[in-house]
Amino acid sequence: MNPHLTSDELGLLVDPTEAEFRSLSQLVYDHFGIHLTDKKKALVRGRLNKVLKTRGLKTFSQYLDTVRSDPTGLALIELVDRISTNHTFFFREADHFHFLRDVALNELRSETEIRIWCAGCATGEEAYTLAMVAQDWAERTGYRGSLRILATDISLTALETAVAGRYNSDRVRLVPQDFKRKYLEGLGEDLWTVSPALRSLILFRRLNFMDQDFPFRQQFHSVFCRNVMIYFDRETKEALVQKICRHLAPGKYFFIGHSESLGRTSSDLEYVQPSLYRKGAP
Repeated sequence: MNPHLTSDELGLLVDPTEAEFRSLSQLVYDHFGIHLTDKKKALVRGRLNKVLKTRGLKTFSQYLDTVRSDPTGLALIELVDRISTNHTFFFREADHFHFLRDVALNELRSETEIRIWCAGCATGEEAYTLAMVAQDWAERTGYRGSLRILATDISLTALETAVAGRYNSDRVRLVPQDFKRKYLEGLGEDLWTVSPALRSLILFRRLNFMDQDFPFRQQFHSVFCRNVMIYFDRETKEALVQKICRHLAPGKYFFIGHSESLGRTSSDLEYVQPSLYRKGAP
């Protein structure tokens, strides 16, 4: 082995120093509220080494300087795209969708418009599942109002996948057969695409949960913010819940992931069952 070969020439990963990892973690926390613990160091190293190589950088300090000095903010967006985990699939944690169909939507039959926010929509599977459930409910009950679903995420890469609406068979494996026939179209080669009618119900937008205010004019009847807050520390999570509650209509529902718990972080929310809360009356 040539002792003068660089780590890049050997195909080795560049390790962030402790100081570099702390600086990177603080940068991500300040801008996005994501808490990168030491357990995430290997993930960060693996996902960002490709960026370092593409940019011709040799150290994480050089990379941090590049991100901080980028006046466009695109390097910062690329950073959060790389470290975000967007693994999901249709009908994940399906009991929430059953509750939406059997309880939450049935309480809204007199509304002229039903508004649902899918917060942290990742690559779109959850948003499209919500659209399937809501559209099927409307058809079965004869609901004549409008269905509106807002789906937001911090990752532009994930949102591009969501807007494209194309998924492999593994992602759609839990979709009921009647829903698959109605709302998905096979493209061959293990690929499915979402029907245009379903797409028309959803507006995909980029949103940073750390923004001081959310630009919503009307309150939502249901908010799904599932498997998102596991990346936040207690202080960030409590602040986010309070902001979300401001945009949830009184008496309506807030869904979180089964591995998450709010405890008593918000006096505005009443416990309904594990991973499900309801906003109290004003």
